[in-house]
Amino acid sequence: MKFLLLVAHGSRRSESNTEVEQVAARLAEAAASEYDGVLHAFLELAEPSIPDGIDACLAGGADEVTVLPYFLAAGRHVSEDIPEIVAAKQAEYPDRVIRIAPYLGTAGELPELLLNLSR
Repeated sequence: MKFLLLVAHGSRRSESNTEVEQVAARLAEAAASEYDGVLHAFLELAEPSIPDGIDACLAGGADEVTVLPYFLAAGRHVSEDIPEIVAAKQAEYPDRVIRIAPYLGTAGELPELLLNLSR
């Protein structure tokens, strides 16, 4: 089974975290033919944490988890923190595949999306 884990920074503002949860729900609908489940997690300031999110995917039956960073730039969180967390979980579950997808800011469609939003 394949699961997708949408990972955002997390916020002290609960409404922001709810937005991420809603994006994950819409993503689950769009990805239903490709992924058996779509969950969300946060790097800090909100729950579930990334390790807990990965655990939830695995508990749901995933033998493959794709961590999708919902970040626009490759700052420290994207280039160091998330890979370290994923590596620790991969070491904990060597019989499962836990990989990191490219972060949102690398999407080739992003300029067109931004242009459409500006219209």
